[in-house]
Amino acid sequence: MTAIAPSTHRRLKKLPQIPSVWEGDRRHVDRLVEELDLDSEDGKQELIVWVDGVEGVVRSMEAIDPRMGTEAIVRALIKAMEYPQSPAQPARPQKIIVRDRQLQFYLRGVLQDLEITIEYVPELPIIDELFDRFSDMAGTRAPRVQRKYIELLKATAREIWDLAPWSMLADYEAISIELNQWDIDKFYVSVMGMLGMEYGVLLYRSADSLRRFRAMALDGDEGRDMESAFLSQDCIFITFDGNNSGFDEDLGDLPATAIEPSFGNIHPMEGMRPFLYEEEAIATQIALVALKAFIKAFKRELQAEKLPSLSKRVTLTTPDTQTILNVTVESLPELSEELLQMHLDVGGEDDFDSSELPIQDDLIPEDSFISLGIMPWAQVEVLRSKVGYHQASEVTTAGEGLPVLLIQTTRTKAQEIIQRIAQAGGLKGICFDSEQDPDGFSLDLGILELADGEMQLFGEFYNDTSTDTDDRQQWSKLSQANQGCCGLIIANGLTGKARGNPGVRETLAFLETKSLSSSERPTVTIL
Repeated sequence: MTAIAPSTHRRLKKLPQIPSVWEGDRRHVDRLVEELDLDSEDGKQELIVWVDGVEGVVRSMEAIDPRMGTEAIVRALIKAMEYPQSPAQPARPQKIIVRDRQLQFYLRGVLQDLEITIEYVPELPIIDELFDRFSDMAGTRAPRVQRKYIELLKATAREIWDLAPWSMLADYEAISIELNQWDIDKFYVSVMGMLGMEYGVLLYRSADSLRRFRAMALDGDEGRDMESAFLSQDCIFITFDGNNSGFDEDLGDLPATAIEPSFGNIHPMEGMRPFLYEEEAIATQIALVALKAFIKAFKRELQAEKLPSLSKRVTLTTPDTQTILNVTVESLPELSEELLQMHLDVGGEDDFDSSELPIQDDLIPEDSFISLGIMPWAQVEVLRSKVGYHQASEVTTAGEGLPVLLIQTTRTKAQEIIQRIAQAGGLKGICFDSEQDPDGFSLDLGILELADGEMQLFGEFYNDTSTDTDDRQQWSKLSQANQGCCGLIIANGLTGKARGNPGVRETLAFLETKSLSSSERPTVTIL
């Protein structure tokens, strides 16, 4: 028996374990895979499915050649744990049930020490129901989308991946694509991926659907409430996953050739289906081509701190009838501001007293590497175009470079920092506040002020320590020379060779901001 690699075992052990029972099976499906457009190729006539029996969601589904061994089931299970289909999150189950005794014993051996119970049952009710529905759909659905449209969609989606719109747009920043075809007046576009967790493009059929989903998602709790919010959407989705379940890299670091786009539809009355009908596929193709042209035209403008008003008219040819179609793509600053405000309103961020704000210290992990330095302008330009999360600002290019604050931690913790800052509406500035510690020593507190007014401590710089004093004073002088302009770099690679000197690969966020003087920030108190 082939065991799981030690590195894979360690990754799986780090995943949160949820109180859920998963069903897994491998079934011969003949022509069902092809008829349901489940990304099959010639000879792939078996389907491996892993389903969360508590939440009732499919975590992974893969068409395979019948000649493949039992290892294929394990590969699909690992994918279900680490890279599940939306809306599921990475996790380990408490129990797995299968209807094959041999598979039960095999999984017990392979998954030992992962604290997962493996049990045999004669029937799998969720998977049985799923395949019954597949059979009904295959027999009654409209003619499947022509293969040429699927391949065209995938090619265009990979071009979108190369453009990485999530490096410019937060998920609350909306764009409209006016079609006036196929019963669609406009698509309202939301892009996922700025936080480096899940990548995709959502094409909502109305602005109300986009508003409703975000309101439900922000107000709801985990579990069923999130599932209800997810199924309330009226949209076409394009998601991106790695086409090799064994990769260890972050998805955002992979080239388009290593990415597999998936397409589907969500409607409150239909639920979710993992394929598109022909009209939907054609409308999606036109929308993606128009979005690609818009991103290319305004790549620089889209990186501004606030979404500017932008518009582009794109002339396209439909792939079915070769009809010339004029499509208008526009940014929606007012709707974007409304969606952002929904985030800020959760938790009552508007209730604080702006005259005296407490400094909090729950944003930056204690074991982070923190340093003040300067970044050459050439490197600044590279990060602007390559980094996953970028906050743009009007920066004065004086002197030899931009003063920057580096916060380096693990990838997971770095992504949590980025998410907190993004949810607060961005970073307003970096400031220092003179205080005394309990022993009477003078020090400067390094503070990040977020856009919603929250003040977060990132470091303490003692004035009687020559190194701290020199770094702090040099950084302040460089900032003054750049009219207060500075930057924040959030990176991973805390324990590797890149510690203290992260490259583009390790840099997850680059936020251009201001160095705030004492007169530009509220009075602060230490919690």
